Amino acid sequence: MKRRYSKSLGRRTHANPDAPVSTLGEEESLERLDALKEDPFILLLDQVQDPRNLGACLRSADGVGVNLVVLPSDRSAGLTDVVRHVACGAVERLLITRVGNLARYMEKLTERGIRLIGTSDQATTSLYDSTMSGPCGLIVGAEETGIRRLTAKHCDELIYIPMSGTVACLNVSVATGVCLFEARRQRSS
Repeated sequence: MKRRYSKSLGRRTHANPDAPVSTLGEEESLERLDALKEDPFILLLDQVQDPRNLGACLRSADGVGVNLVVLPSDRSAGLTDVVRHVACGAVERLLITRVGNLARYMEKLTERGIRLIGTSDQATTSLYDSTMSGPCGLIVGAEETGIRRLTAKHCDELIYIPMSGTVACLNVSVATGVCLFEARRQRSS
């Protein structure tokens, strides 16, 4: 196996570039959710196009034990070598599905009793006032534009991350990590 090193640290990375990567079909992903013995915890990434951001989101998703990651098949970064490198092996371990129509897939999740919570700087509910226990899907949007209007329409609740400093918002991968770990805290209480 070829050795891969992190340029900044000079250490071997966790990603295995030779490991196979596959995504689930829409129906297979729903079957896997239906078969879970625990409340599903899903991450839906709406148009995250930067491969480093996608990799960081996947790494956080694996770190909190997300059951499924949903990516739209269009306007989303592919599972490239860059994504795999940044994700440090999470791509190979996570269940990932690519869907043709994110809004329609969200409807199928709602039919299964999964509460969908979207992130938006237009939201009026703080992340810390939201309840993310039980069957839950977290939707995070693109770097520049956030979640699409139709995606937001299919959410049961929209939340924002309270900010105290001078910056107006966080990078999508940082925001995803903050939300995922708050959800994890709530789900383990």
